[in-house]
Amino acid sequence: MSHPAANPALDIAAELLLTPYGLTTASLDRSLGQILSHDVQFADLYFQYQRAESWSLEEGIVKAGSFNIEQGVGVRAIAGDKTAFAYSDDISLAALGEAAKTVRAIGAQGQSRKTRVRSPGLPAPLYAAVDPLPSLPDAAKIALLERLEQYARAEDPRVVQAMAYLASSWDVVLVARSDGHLAADVRPLVRLSLTVILEDGGRREQGSSGGGGRSDYALFDDAVLRDYARRAVHQASVNLSAKPAPAGSMTVVLGSGWPGILLHEAIGHGLEGDFNRKGSSAFAGRIGQRVAAKGVTVVDDGTLTGRRGSLTVDDEGNPTRCTTLIEDGILVGYMQDMHNAGLMGVAPTGNGRRESFAHLPMPRMTNTLMQAGDKDPAEIIASVKKGLYAANFGGGQVDITSGKFVFSTAEAYLIENGKITQPVKGATLIGNGPDALTRVSMIGNDLALDPGVGTCGKEGQSVPVGVGQPTLRIDGLTVGGTGG
Repeated sequence: MSHPAANPALDIAAELLLTPYGLTTASLDRSLGQILSHDVQFADLYFQYQRAESWSLEEGIVKAGSFNIEQGVGVRAIAGDKTAFAYSDDISLAALGEAAKTVRAIGAQGQSRKTRVRSPGLPAPLYAAVDPLPSLPDAAKIALLERLEQYARAEDPRVVQAMAYLASSWDVVLVARSDGHLAADVRPLVRLSLTVILEDGGRREQGSSGGGGRSDYALFDDAVLRDYARRAVHQASVNLSAKPAPAGSMTVVLGSGWPGILLHEAIGHGLEGDFNRKGSSAFAGRIGQRVAAKGVTVVDDGTLTGRRGSLTVDDEGNPTRCTTLIEDGILVGYMQDMHNAGLMGVAPTGNGRRESFAHLPMPRMTNTLMQAGDKDPAEIIASVKKGLYAANFGGGQVDITSGKFVFSTAEAYLIENGKITQPVKGATLIGNGPDALTRVSMIGNDLALDPGVGTCGKEGQSVPVGVGQPTLRIDGLTVGGTGG
């Protein structure tokens, strides 16, 4: 743990969120003290300042651009299983007082209690406090998008359309809690994406790629741009020669990296604490039970340096960590925020997240991964006589209560006699998350993380996340297709 003085986040947060409005830690103490009537067990203040921009280029022309600044404070009070919440985009002592009065009504009126916020030793930052927005001049941002489009067109003369999108944000947050905890975080985030359309013989197909992380625009050097162009054009090219996918129950091999989105959706959400406390998850009440095949270990790790889903501290001010959820097939834990953890009698895991100051925190994933096994990916492919290789995914959906999922592939191939052969399109994977885990029969040694493009939605809130997995063989998965 680093000493607070070694972490600039608190100084930056105070400079942006407190000092301009005449607020001090003593002001925060008083506001929290106003909330703590005798029936309010916990309260917190969440201050946020965010600058964000985006640029999009199509046919060599900037089609859209945006820039916005948001700031405000959210005030929460908890009494048992009840939560009161108020927020304001006005950061001032008066606004804090009004919000405190609003949320205090959750408990019976009583004497205000004193609280003293302080900064404990904060964890070392997982990313620099750099603001990505000014890290490139605007003209250079447009030039970057133009180079990406040029690289895509140079990859294949059949490219008839290319659309590139660049975005970044700089988030500064400050959390003050009634238990005396004070924390801050400065969070850069960049993302670049490319979509191409190839045409051949009147047939058009699409491919996409991109990436990002908690960095500035220096992340996107020419080597990265060329890689994104190559990947997007490859995906579209494969789909141009693809035939309709077969349907039925078959062995499916998932590629490493981004295909972990299936793990995130079909399994990860079901391991969030609130769903399990309410009994609405397919995994509720199953701690200590076998829920997956031997060898399957799933973790949520918010501590990976610079990754899109990583956070130095979560939105309740707690350090993130690597939380083991499933160990060698046995369910060992859930992801928790402070409220659900308290109600379930367990420790929080640093998974309290919110979209902004205008939202309540809840248990959310950060970077959710299945750990590597010991099989060579080539050995996994060679073991399949007839099946489907899903190299990349598009969209998907899941029912948390039942665990049922449907995912569409963006790039898929037939496996015939141990070899990857014909590209196919229109394949959807249909199954049940907990059931699919028990059907994992081979786990690759090639764990990879996604390139940094994931956004997760839950109860109307979106947050950046990461996923990852090695190559996986899953037996007897239902494939919906358009072919015979």
